Amino acid sequence: MALLDIRAATLGEEYVAHAHDHHQLILATRGTTELSIEGRGDRITGSRGCLIPCGRHHDYRGDGRNRTFVLDIPATSLPALRDGEAIERLFERPRFFSVPPRLNRLAASLMQQLECCPALHSEIAALLLRALYLHLESQPLSEDTGAALGPGLRERLDLGRLDAWIDHHLADEIRVEQLAALCALSAGHFHACFRELTGMTPLAYVQRRRLDHARTLVTHSGLSLGHIASLVGFRDQGSFSRAYRRCFEVSPSVARRESHTLASFGQEHRSIGQAKAAEST
Repeated sequence: MALLDIRAATLGEEYVAHAHDHHQLILATRGTTELSIEGRGDRITGSRGCLIPCGRHHDYRGDGRNRTFVLDIPATSLPALRDGEAIERLFERPRFFSVPPRLNRLAASLMQQLECCPALHSEIAALLLRALYLHLESQPLSEDTGAALGPGLRERLDLGRLDAWIDHHLADEIRVEQLAALCALSAGHFHACFRELTGMTPLAYVQRRRLDHARTLVTHSGLSLGHIASLVGFRDQGSFSRAYRRCFEVSPSVARRESHTLASFGQEHRSIGQAKAAEST
């Protein structure tokens, strides 16, 4: 990897979870991406970005319409960068930060330059990182906006009602705005309150509920894996299998085979028991 590796991307609607061995800056010029770093989540928009230190597990799902800068920074390259030590301090821990309009306009302009002149990618990456550093050096390190839940909010965040709605729409795209509307909250307020209540982001919660239902279908039905994937909201069997393996540490095909083996063993054991009982009579 180069000292700075920048790309303009459209983050799709597929749920992705991973970690990598480099620092990463995520900065959008338009659209929305739901992103969580080790359980702490926020929405990446034109007014909100994030810093992901190397090795930190994170998951995300875009809206398929965003335009997003993804800047990868190998930790080993920081000493060679201008303000390398200061930039390294920015990545001491995960951080979500506000993006003022002037920085968003700069990012949009640089994205156009990157798309027109990809050969300038190193210079564009350095300029964007420098602008971000100058913006953040005067900002407080912590921008957490923890949501204290009073009794009224706890009542509005009715998990039973949310679960029922999610289960009814597993085959559909489920967005935070829809869940927030059920609770009469703004999307941002709902996101923060939901994380405070459950310890999970709405995105991770919905994904886990999809996979829990999928596990039941994998082990207790004869439906094909592709059909199960569509029933619980995955676009294809491949993305479903990868998510299933990440969650349960076994592929759905292996889980089904093991389930059938156990069922066969149980049936054989019962048959032997019944035969012995018949002999004794």
